Amino acid sequence: MARSPKSTAAPTFPTRDEILAFLAEHPGQAGKREIARAFGITGGAKIALKKLLKELAEDGTVTRHRRKLAPAGQMPAVLVADVVGRDGDGELLAVPDEWDEDEFGPAPKILLMPERSKRPGVPHAGVGDRVLLRLTESDEALPAGIGAQGRVTRILDRKPAAALGIVRLQPGGARIMPIDKKSKEFTVAEADLKEARDGDLVALDVIRSGRLGLPRARVREVIGSTASEKAVSQIALFSHNIPHVFASAVLKEAEAATPVGLDGREDWRRLPLITIDPPDAKDHDDAVHAEPDTDPANPGGFVVTVAIADVAAYVKPGTAMDREALHRGNSVYFPDRVVPMLPERISNDLCSLREKEDRPALAVRMIFGADGRKQQHSFHRIMMRSAAKLSYQQAQAAIDGRPDAKTDTLLEGVLKPLWAGYAVLKRGRDAREPLDLDLPERKVLLTPEGTVDRIVIPERLDAHKLIEECMIMANVAAAETLEKHHTPLLYRIHDQPSPEKLQGLKDFLATLDVKIGMKGGLKPAAFNGILARFVDKPESGLVNEVVLRSQAQAEYNPLNIGHFGLHLRRYAHFTSPIRRYADLIVHRALIRALRLGRDGLPETIDDKLTAIGAEISAAERRAMAAERDTIDRLIARWLMDRIGATFRARISGVTKSGLFVRLEETGADGFIPASTIGRDYYLFDEKTRSMIGERTGETWRLGDRVDVKLVEAQPFAGALRFELLSEGAYQKAPGRRPGGPGGRAGRPAGVRTGRTDRSRGSGGRPGRG
Repeated sequence: MARSPKSTAAPTFPTRDEILAFLAEHPGQAGKREIARAFGITGGAKIALKKLLKELAEDGTVTRHRRKLAPAGQMPAVLVADVVGRDGDGELLAVPDEWDEDEFGPAPKILLMPERSKRPGVPHAGVGDRVLLRLTESDEALPAGIGAQGRVTRILDRKPAAALGIVRLQPGGARIMPIDKKSKEFTVAEADLKEARDGDLVALDVIRSGRLGLPRARVREVIGSTASEKAVSQIALFSHNIPHVFASAVLKEAEAATPVGLDGREDWRRLPLITIDPPDAKDHDDAVHAEPDTDPANPGGFVVTVAIADVAAYVKPGTAMDREALHRGNSVYFPDRVVPMLPERISNDLCSLREKEDRPALAVRMIFGADGRKQQHSFHRIMMRSAAKLSYQQAQAAIDGRPDAKTDTLLEGVLKPLWAGYAVLKRGRDAREPLDLDLPERKVLLTPEGTVDRIVIPERLDAHKLIEECMIMANVAAAETLEKHHTPLLYRIHDQPSPEKLQGLKDFLATLDVKIGMKGGLKPAAFNGILARFVDKPESGLVNEVVLRSQAQAEYNPLNIGHFGLHLRRYAHFTSPIRRYADLIVHRALIRALRLGRDGLPETIDDKLTAIGAEISAAERRAMAAERDTIDRLIARWLMDRIGATFRARISGVTKSGLFVRLEETGADGFIPASTIGRDYYLFDEKTRSMIGERTGETWRLGDRVDVKLVEAQPFAGALRFELLSEGAYQKAPGRRPGGPGGRAGRPAGVRTGRTDRSRGSGGRPGRG
């Protein structure tokens, strides 16, 4: 490090002002050693320097960060920061992780420079991340309100959210029962309760966590009573840090929006486009239409039109609504509520393709040959008027010969041509052979009071498949158009399964006497062949799930590697801009590429698409986890009244610590600890995913059907614990211990589980010898 101008004279001890000036020239880079070297301080004078630096730190004149010093209120050259949002141009903004606002005022904002790497799969910083960054010099004046600029050198672990728990009042304070089943209880002093009452759900800041005694915490926020019907989804919102309250600036923008007129748009209001959605849908962002192609050169062909709500007409780049939509990434759906990406004024009103009302849309007109292959397509910015709002069940019933008063008038002219168009598209899909998993989704139905009424698996109708295939083809058309015009976009990419996951799948299938080749990887059709072998067999559901687990996770990225699952070379999300930010990006890109207006994708955003893709991919994973956890908690709450009941289940996972099971009745997941299994020592065989009794050979494998008894339900943790009632299958034991059951020598390597003497444990099965 450079020191102050050298002098041939004997060094003099620096004054406070000289030290502060030196630190200002080298912010965050200088410690005691560098100061001593710069001012020629040696020997006993270092003791005086140490004392002076200590005084400067104690009176707040300088701050210390990892043995480096800086003038108070100044940031070090390398620091930990939290990414908190974006500026009007979409650039990421961060603030120092450690900053004393009481002493130095609001934390300075740091403008993050674009990251250099754009390879798929490489993590990029996004809002909510905790990062290590290096401050950089700026050749130009920084924008107003920006204190510095920097570049991310590493993404650290996401800063942990506040702990969540339920208050149980006691004299002098409270004990907090944690929501996370892996966490300990907390104690909170009465002064730190913030008026929380018994049974309230609260967010906590941990004050102290030592080896002895319960960790102490203080209440950060009282979320609400656990008696509320929305308590379960509130837990998911807070535990996954899902933004769910719109800022006033966002709401003001939404309320100020006015309906878009016909200017500059094609008038398609006479085309009988219809929406087909779930019966409880509040927003409708896609409409469809199909008719035979009248071109003699395309016999048997069809023209399929997909119209999508023109969200880009209302949500402009850089606005408060746009920044909030990017921050949320997508809408989140719970059984009792929806957390929308956009305010209701936009999502449920101005952009929703309501029946018999004029709405702006971006439409794609696609021509298919009789073989189902897309021959050509074109995009149009239109004004449309939905001819009808139908539910999937309503449309399907009409096609099946049970029309109602509404669908009866649409059957011949709209619905039958639409189904005929789907038959053509299906030929193309069948020829393409995408991955065809059969994984019915649980749907939790609530009572008017917000409690669980029942759990159903909705029937998969042709109406669902029709809409799905129309949307897939529209997404393909969007990606192809943007590639043709060399316009940046966010692809929806899905990589091939990794060799490690393929090996795991191969090992699992070997337990079912199914062998698969590994050379050159697998195509979706190969997976379909595996799935076809188990159709209508008891193992079908499990095989579908294990195949799903073997797949890579889809993500958004401006670099295209194709979509393995759909077996498509190029694919982008275009069809749901009301609930997915990626689709809004694609809409703006199409507007820019085809010159359909002035509200297209800004040129300045091109270099930021990698980071945006990473951010909204993370938001998607966050939403999926929150939705899954909420369903688990609701089911656990529902089953609390059935402690002691027996259920038919299937083993869905085998680990060293025990067996995971899934109930056939509800799809609920639960756990059987290894210590409660059988009366033997059990060896965990990772390759066959099984537990094998060392002495008896009693075996439980992944996929086995078993009877279980519910012994514990923790509703707010979403945890169910079961006791195993069934006998395991018997096979030759993997090894016997010489000298009888009590011997130890010669035991093969494995995991020791279970008890030899069940009389001292709970949960034993009566009648077992």
